[in-house]
Amino acid sequence: MTKSQLQSLAKIHGTPVVIIDHDVIRENYAAFKKHLPKVQCYYAVKANAEPAIVRTLYKAGASFDVASLPEFMLVYENIRRLPPKAQQDFIWDKIIYANPTKPKETLQELDRYKPLVTYDNLTELKKIRQYAPHAGVVLRLRVPNTGSMVELSSKFGCDAGEAVDLIVAAFKMGLVVEGLSFHVGSQCTNFENFVQALNMAAAVMQEAKSRGHEIKILDIGGGFPAPYNPHVKPISALAKKINAEIDRLFAKDIQILAEPGRFLVATAATSVARIIGKARRDGKTCYYIDDSVYHTFSGIIFDHCQYHLKAFKPGKTEICAVFGQTCDALDTISLSEELPALEIEDLVYSENIGAYSSASATWFNGFPPAKIVHVNE
Repeated sequence: MTKSQLQSLAKIHGTPVVIIDHDVIRENYAAFKKHLPKVQCYYAVKANAEPAIVRTLYKAGASFDVASLPEFMLVYENIRRLPPKAQQDFIWDKIIYANPTKPKETLQELDRYKPLVTYDNLTELKKIRQYAPHAGVVLRLRVPNTGSMVELSSKFGCDAGEAVDLIVAAFKMGLVVEGLSFHVGSQCTNFENFVQALNMAAAVMQEAKSRGHEIKILDIGGGFPAPYNPHVKPISALAKKINAEIDRLFAKDIQILAEPGRFLVATAATSVARIIGKARRDGKTCYYIDDSVYHTFSGIIFDHCQYHLKAFKPGKTEICAVFGQTCDALDTISLSEELPALEIEDLVYSENIGAYSSASATWFNGFPPAKIVHVNE
């Protein structure tokens, strides 16, 4: 969006405000499908659970990766609200519940929908057998997460050496292992993680087949990076590696799915905040804005991500600090931001803030999260 459009929306809705452009979401989805045509896109709802985003992506052709029962029901409720023609081809096996650990109550609720659910250990498998025997199961592998912004392999995934035994165990319990999955870590800029993971998955599938169990689905997870900076290689470069390995390692009839979240929504949102305070500390100008790391900028804490602020006002820039509105020293947005001289009531904005930002916002200190405004729905 243009600066003038952002300013106009901030004037109408007040600050802080997060503007989500659905044209960008559709463009990102189209780019994913263009470069990975063999891969079905399951949007990772946890990246940004705005109902409007779910509806836009569903209408564009996406399926969904959910990691909690509320996310599952959010998808269900929003698809149900669409006109019958739009929802007629919606089937529950196009949702994957990709959290490997689930409370028994969640499994009991999920069972009637017969979705795909993931597991990575024998205890979880027994729980699925007891409380969701009608679900299809997908085994999650532990794969390298080297260089990813958010590492997941220490918490999830079974070792490759035990994978086939866990597949055999599932079939012995009367469950059907429909797929194998992995996740290379969020915001993965080390594309070799995907190469290694695909090779590990192929080896496990081959061993499983030799023991009488052919796996037909491969979930290559998320990790597709958003262009937070110019050093992040484009989706086309990653897709070239993934497509080559898929063609080399797997049968032509294998179903490939992926769980992009950040890639689809990060660049679709821009936040606008207002300068509410200004001070000089230790020789550096400090600005205070009416947003915080407990709100739109929560990704700084929870997602290991740094968002840069820009000013609408032109002028020579200097290194300054930017703090959030809460009465907490942790609420530091940046200690080295380049901004021109600003005054109280001036506006600043931050781009590429659509993933893991508003999604993890709180009401800390009594301040409400920023208002969400959708455009081009």
